[in-house]
Amino acid sequence: QVQLVESGGGLVQAGGSLRLSCAASGSIFSINSMGWYRQAPGKQRELVAGATSGGSTNYADSVKGRFTISRDNAKNAVYLQMNSLKPEDTAVYYCNANLRSTWFQSTSNDYWGQGTQVTVSS
Repeated sequence: QVQLVESGGGLVQAGGSLRLSCAASGSIFSINSMGWYRQAPGKQRELVAGATSGGSTNYADSVKGRFTISRDNAKNAVYLQMNSLKPEDTAVYYCNANLRSTWFQSTSNDYWGQGTQVTVSS
C-alpha cells in the first residue's frame, strides 16, 4: 500500500506564487518518476511537470519558465514551485508517482494523491 499526500494548494491572485508538496509513503522499493498533473473543470487531466529519479525533468509548454519541479529522493517527495500564476492555471493538482513496491515486482505502477485545489483569481 502506497499513499501520496499533497499540500500547498490555495487561492492566490494572478501573478502570485504557490508551492505544492507531495510525499509518498508505505511500501516503496524504488521510485522511477514523480510528477504533477492537473485537471480543470470540464477538461482532461494533463501533465504539468515530471521528474525522474535520475534528475531529468519535463514541463508542459504552458508552464515552462514559470513552474519548477524538484524532488527529494531521500524523502520520497516532490515539489512544484509555481510562479507568475495565471487564472488558466486554476485546477485540481494531482501528485503522481510511478514506482515499484517490492524488489521482485517486475513492473512499476502509478499512484495518485487525492488532489489539491489551486485557484488563481484575476
